[in-house]
Amino acid sequence: MPPWLRTVALLALTVALVGVFLRNADLHAVWGVMRTAHPGLIAVGVACVMLSYVLRAIRWQVMLAPLGHARFSVALRATVIGFAASFILPARAGELLRPWLLARREGFDASAVFATIVIERMLDLVTVLTLLALFLLAFDPGLSSMDPAVFAAVRAGGLMAAVAAVAGVGLLFVFASRPALLARGVGVATGWLPARFRATVTAMAVAFAHGLAVVRYPSHLARALAWSFVLWLLIAAQTWIVSAAVGVHMPPSGSLLLIALLIVGVAVPTPGAVGGFHEAYRIGATSFFGADNDHAVGAAIVLHAVGFLPTLVVGAVLMAQEGLSVSGLGEVARQARHNEEDRP
Repeated sequence: MPPWLRTVALLALTVALVGVFLRNADLHAVWGVMRTAHPGLIAVGVACVMLSYVLRAIRWQVMLAPLGHARFSVALRATVIGFAASFILPARAGELLRPWLLARREGFDASAVFATIVIERMLDLVTVLTLLALFLLAFDPGLSSMDPAVFAAVRAGGLMAAVAAVAGVGLLFVFASRPALLARGVGVATGWLPARFRATVTAMAVAFAHGLAVVRYPSHLARALAWSFVLWLLIAAQTWIVSAAVGVHMPPSGSLLLIALLIVGVAVPTPGAVGGFHEAYRIGATSFFGADNDHAVGAAIVLHAVGFLPTLVVGAVLMAQEGLSVSGLGEVARQARHNEEDRP
């Protein structure tokens, strides 16, 4: 798909989702909800967002350890810049920019570092699904009476995601323990390419498999998973605190269900997760926790802003220190995507 057509499609999707999100909202009432947000709780929510990047950087260090030592300051800067870039660039470009920045600073292979991002996403999925199962099984077994249809959809979606997560982790183990198998598979799949490009792609696949090294070290993998639980419990706490700040009340354990819904919303590839995030929150708050629509809409906007605006501000400062500009991020992301094409 041509880049301009992809951009138009993403903008159309964003507008459609925002329209669905706001279709039944009284904007005057929503503004009133947002204006009465408790400033102290909002400040705590912002602090949770900033701390979450610290935890992400620590976890990333653990996953990078089999490749070599990565400095915490470099991992933290690359993490914040990557997330800020993903908020303003299409196609989650920050996910490519983040490993490229760290690889450039620490002298790692960019493909190997990108493999740790894949592992990170798998750990996130496993952690969120585990927390969701904990909520469904231990905290509120009568929740389905509030909205059986939505509750059934959440359970079905969680089951399918769990199957996908198990399959994905299994593939990671296979590729990590047998990198030659991945190289052969890539070689067969790219057999129609010219020899130079086939060799480049195969070399990138081998480097990627090397980046999965943490899977071969149970102690490192267990530490990374432990940090994942700390991270997502913090994100759940942030969700609960900010929701309470704007008058959407739920038990603390209820945020475990809500973050599972938000993961689905964020997966929609709109810039900054606009629309998908908001509608996922609105559905969860109104369907499961009895929030009225205007409070749910206001809370979704505030919660998104709490995660979005501080990240952009801090990310912009770090980008300036790195000599990056917002206008040049797209080119840097494209360079990150193609940085290995010139490898001999």
